[in-house]
Amino acid sequence: MRLADFDFDLPEASIALRPASPRDSARLLLVQPSEALVDQVVRDLPDLLQPGDALVFNDTRVIPARLNGERPARAEGGGDGAPVTIEAMLHRRLSPDRWAAFARPAKRIRAGDTLRFGDELSAEVAEKGEGGEIVLAFDQTGARLDAAIGALGHMPLPPYIASKRPEDERDRADYQTVYAKADGSVAAPTAGLHFTPELLARLAERGVSQHFVTLHVGAGTFLPVKVDDIAEHRMHPEFGVVTAETAAALNAVHAAGGRIVCVGTTALRLIESASGEDGQVRPFADETAIFITPGYRFRAADGLMTNFHLPKSTLFMLVSAFAGQATMRSAYEHAIATGYRFYSYGDSSLLWAAPR
Repeated sequence: MRLADFDFDLPEASIALRPASPRDSARLLLVQPSEALVDQVVRDLPDLLQPGDALVFNDTRVIPARLNGERPARAEGGGDGAPVTIEAMLHRRLSPDRWAAFARPAKRIRAGDTLRFGDELSAEVAEKGEGGEIVLAFDQTGARLDAAIGALGHMPLPPYIASKRPEDERDRADYQTVYAKADGSVAAPTAGLHFTPELLARLAERGVSQHFVTLHVGAGTFLPVKVDDIAEHRMHPEFGVVTAETAAALNAVHAAGGRIVCVGTTALRLIESASGEDGQVRPFADETAIFITPGYRFRAADGLMTNFHLPKSTLFMLVSAFAGQATMRSAYEHAIATGYRFYSYGDSSLLWAAPR
């Protein structure tokens, strides 16, 4: 398939720069196979699910992963010897003191350089790869490094928001789910941003069980697809965990006739990575680089709650695979025409899987 197959016209005004308040007041578009589209609100979700259904949440916690710093002047002097202001977007932890990151301006950085982030944190560029990717070996490790990043870093807002306005204190709360627990993401699992404690309580009262997995979302989620043939695109790996207890609970849901609804594409990608051809979810603790496009056969997920995604993105490819390409093109045309708000801080949708 070609990248152009997933393009559409998205007015800039459709992209949300702030979330709905309260969180569960966001709009929700119900997308069902061979049924008319239905406009709802996120707080209606308990009425759209049945007792015995299960919601799967990604409980990763966003860290302030955007670090501003400096590459000091090099001893040999010359034009490139002057200090250079740099930005490092952490995207995957490699060890207690090492992170993979995307650097800007990458052309002014080379392996062996020392980068300084404030007065109390520095890192050596241990490796330099393609596309601005580097490996940083920090001078601190473990919890001390975490604390330093927490103090110096900025919330990694998506580029389309960061280019329109600076990060502020509201984002520290807005760009985090209410159930976030496991530090490690550099992008929010944004479908979960719509949930409030009150909505979670109403879902429990409805008999909808709630299960938590962890997938640490990397900055690769923001990277554009640069190949015309999407089969040539490669996802950046992300680390995820599905415990044995959660896997058993989800298999029991299916055995009892319930449906598994993933809250967000990250939860869905992890559950699918942990599932076998037989549809059984298995314990999982590994990296996944699963890339879901039309033609993929879903193994475990029956429903997907997700925000509206950008043209030509891997996420729009995923929802097209899940609910059908023509169905999602129609749904997005309706969403744009009726004023739904797109992307991380935008509105939501509930998709039921196309017939398999």
